[in-house]
Amino acid sequence: MVMTTNTTDTKTAMDLMNAANTVNATKAVNQAAVAEYARLDFAKSARKAFRALIGFDAAAREGLDPALVELIQIRASHLNHCAYCLHMHTNDARKAGESEDRLHMVAVWREARHFFTEREQAALALTEAVTLVADRGVPDDVYARAADQFEEHELAQVLALIFAINTWNRIALSTGKVAGTDER
Repeated sequence: MVMTTNTTDTKTAMDLMNAANTVNATKAVNQAAVAEYARLDFAKSARKAFRALIGFDAAAREGLDPALVELIQIRASHLNHCAYCLHMHTNDARKAGESEDRLHMVAVWREARHFFTEREQAALALTEAVTLVADRGVPDDVYARAADQFEEHELAQVLALIFAINTWNRIALSTGKVAGTDER
């Protein structure tokens, strides 16, 4: 008796095994990276401060368009070179329906203005100025542009959000958080 195998079934099975191995390998690499760079767990070691920051972050977001929130957090994370937060917020933006095109253009928004509304552009410019405040402060024209696009209470919320993400970026960078290991 001659046995025949279906090459399609064999290929599918192999593809599934390879995919499972890739997922397991990625998890192992992430766990190794976390172990290698293990630093202070800020959430556990400074519980009161961490809870206060979570509250501040939630209050800052209140009333703002979720897409705008993610764009601000992504841009600040780019500027601060925070891979952990960038990974988290690009994933959050995708889950909220943000397009890949816009996500790819956030870092170069000035050259790709047509991807963003005037309001988003004003918020991105303000995010850059506040994030890089030590370089040249917050220029009057950048602030005025944002003030033209947002009501006073909204502008305060945008500023609070920028303050919050810059704090989160600094926590993640200082404590060695590894991109791809968000446990929310």
